Amino acid sequence: MGAKDITEKTLEAYNDVFADIINVLLFNGKQTVKENELEDAIVRYHYKADGGKLHEMERDTAKYWKDSNIRIACFGYENQTMPDIDAPLRGAGYDGSEYRRQMLADYEETTGPDGAKKITRKRNPRYPVITLFLYFGYKKHWNKPLTLHGCLDIPEELKPYVNDYKINLFEIAYLTEEQVSLFKSDFRIVADYFVQMRKNNSYVAKPETIKHVHELLELMSVLTNDQRFVDVYNAMGKEAASMCEVLDQIEKKGIEKGIEREQKHIILNMYEEGCDAETISRLTKISIEIVGNILNKNL
Repeated sequence: MGAKDITEKTLEAYNDVFADIINVLLFNGKQTVKENELEDAIVRYHYKADGGKLHEMERDTAKYWKDSNIRIACFGYENQTMPDIDAPLRGAGYDGSEYRRQMLADYEETTGPDGAKKITRKRNPRYPVITLFLYFGYKKHWNKPLTLHGCLDIPEELKPYVNDYKINLFEIAYLTEEQVSLFKSDFRIVADYFVQMRKNNSYVAKPETIKHVHELLELMSVLTNDQRFVDVYNAMGKEAASMCEVLDQIEKKGIEKGIEREQKHIILNMYEEGCDAETISRLTKISIEIVGNILNKNL
């Protein structure tokens, strides 16, 4: 999906949103996973390649699902705005790294009475790792492989011995309206946006209150490649309580930019005809400060 600022919490990292996505996509809206049963998981994995050089790969979001202190499962999300032919390879890498982490957690370094260190092993319970690929494309369906076999050039005689791996792909823009209505968190706004864009190539906001304003607008900005969502937050902050207000501000800013472009065109044309700043201001009723700023920036 592109680089993200790992210092800031993303929308899907909030437990209410994370659990909501799991409950709708995996359990058809049944409240199976509770917010208070989720714990942040490690999203960075290290591996060696290129002659032993240490590399790093990172999930978008991951959490452990726990019952008391027992881990039931590890869930991870990967956001996709474009189909990716290597998605099964990435998914297998994420899942494999988490399973390897489970095995390594069995080993513990202890210090004996004599100060000597030794490695002890106690096998901990194993739990499943489930990765969900959330695809936000709305102009076309996902058209890349969903399985590891689909990514590889495998000779027929080897195919029976190559284990396959299938990704869990969810095309958000192709959810039904009934599925979208099952979401209880801010993710319903995200899903509704992409469903409407697929069906109508336009979006009409509903008067729903946004809980995580900054994170929602940042995610929308990344998924749509539209900086205006972030610009609105920077201008309004948490005052942007609904998408209706956000879109109103986007439209207002669009009108203002249109006015600015028109003013710039008029001022520069008059200057080229020999008018000075004071004459331009007097004839156009545009303040002398605006006229001066435009001339200073463009001459």
